Amino acid sequence: MWGRKRSPALDYKKKNRRKRVRTVAQAAILVAVGYLVYDSLGYGDKFNEPDRAKWTSDKGFIAVSYFGVSRSGTPKLIAKSQLEEQLKALKAQGYVTISQQDVIDYYKSGKKLPDKALFLSFEDGRNDSAIFAEPYLQRYNYKATFLSYADKMGNGERKFLQPKDMKKMTRTGYWELGSNGYRLSYINVVDSEGNFIGNKAENELRNKKKIDYYNHYLVDFIRDSDMIPTENRQEMEARIAYDYDQMNKIYTDKLGFVPGVYMIMHANALNEGMNPLVSAANERNIEKIFQMDFDREGDALNTKAGSLYDLTRVQPQAYWYTNHLLMRIRDDTGEPMKFVTGEKDRANDWTLVNGAAEFRGNRIALTSEAGGTGLLTLKGGESYKDIRLDASLEGNVVGKQALYVRYDSESGSYVRLTLDNNRLILEQKKPGGTTERLFSEELDPVEWEDLDLALNKATTYSKERISSVDLTEETQYPINVKKTRRVSVSIQGSKLSVRVNGRAIIEDESIDSSIARGTVAMESEYHKQGDNDDIYDGVFDDVRVKALPENGEEGDVLYENRLNGTEKALAGAKSAWNSTVDWFIKTF
Repeated sequence: MWGRKRSPALDYKKKNRRKRVRTVAQAAILVAVGYLVYDSLGYGDKFNEPDRAKWTSDKGFIAVSYFGVSRSGTPKLIAKSQLEEQLKALKAQGYVTISQQDVIDYYKSGKKLPDKALFLSFEDGRNDSAIFAEPYLQRYNYKATFLSYADKMGNGERKFLQPKDMKKMTRTGYWELGSNGYRLSYINVVDSEGNFIGNKAENELRNKKKIDYYNHYLVDFIRDSDMIPTENRQEMEARIAYDYDQMNKIYTDKLGFVPGVYMIMHANALNEGMNPLVSAANERNIEKIFQMDFDREGDALNTKAGSLYDLTRVQPQAYWYTNHLLMRIRDDTGEPMKFVTGEKDRANDWTLVNGAAEFRGNRIALTSEAGGTGLLTLKGGESYKDIRLDASLEGNVVGKQALYVRYDSESGSYVRLTLDNNRLILEQKKPGGTTERLFSEELDPVEWEDLDLALNKATTYSKERISSVDLTEETQYPINVKKTRRVSVSIQGSKLSVRVNGRAIIEDESIDSSIARGTVAMESEYHKQGDNDDIYDGVFDDVRVKALPENGEEGDVLYENRLNGTEKALAGAKSAWNSTVDWFIKTF
């Protein structure tokens, strides 16, 4: 059978048509991005300065510093929607932002601060941080400090904001400038095979999974493979002084001044395990060219007892829910906090025993107390006996998320299934008894990408420590890695079965007959691998409880927190749209 031949002219026209469509789409995106840049870098509304004469507080201020902001979020960058929610919550608590000069005046001149004072900052010099944060600074009349690396100024890297843009930002009053240093670089690097690979810039560490030991450039002597210094004191001091001299020179040349705020990389190093000679070399240079230094991270509160050169901030991570930040601030300050509830009609189905819980669609985000647990119990389920409990556990792998069945608060009895760092643990507690472990098994390994990893083990290592302590990232999951585990727990009579992601893990495990009935509960708790953050967000999606009649067939739905048809369709459409926009931004 003969087919029609296609005209070369028609092919050419079709290709041209596709090219025009693509060009128009690219142009539209560039115009939209251009508008965002225009609106975000100094052309919007002006900051409304507060009436400082009304400030009466002498109890200090909190500092909140974000690593970076992106449109939809990444393992390291907070999503702009999360930033908006967190800034909205801080505003609702009554927090007022203060400037760099306000901090200086507080310590040097004894001037007062607002009752709830907030020093807000964005680190790393990323242009998307400025673009996405600016509208919320305008909305809440918040002032923030934008920090950069000196060596990124004028080097042509598109993701970093350049001096001319920084100058425009400051004209609105919403922004001040700060510095993270001259460069982000590592020294004394040892890989997971025990090979000493010396000094590497951030962009030279191709596979962070393979890095065991390292330190930041300014906070140690340069050492050899035996961790013996290869430079003397004078050489170390000259090397460190060079970086500060470069900061001074570049900022003065590009901006016309040196920013007042410095946040040394890495935090919690100065006078905390760092060699005293190295600390002294840094401190001399910092005090010579900067007006203040946030050298610590993990605690939000700065008080009068502190110092301009020993300030601390909390750095919200991309996986933090709003209540996580509020819980951190409450624990650090001792101030009461109004936690975010979300959809109150969904929240009304549960009793909050510990922590804070946010209900959003089919998701329940349960934030633990600092150093403790978060606990929710389902109302009206006290007489539950034979049930099937389904839930999708979405929280970070590093942490504890638990599901309870037959939870009886009066007798203290329960059956508890816990995901603890990818280990599945089944326990029971008889009335008046102690917790008894019935089952424990590591689940299938969780896959994660090198891009998910943020190096956070910098310190001064000895040869003995390298030989005796295994800190390989391959042997433990990074604290920011997420994993969906769909869990189904069926309990009928004295037998319990568990499936995870459709696979049977526990079948007909015997449960003590004294644990006869009780409601459903959910729990979250941090894991010690979280270092200086002892708060954890357990995340529970699509929770459903079904009755199991005597014949084992599924019966009535007793409780369900899932999206209905319309809600599910809208959520899917929104997700598809966001994915499309993110793809265009990355591609073009």
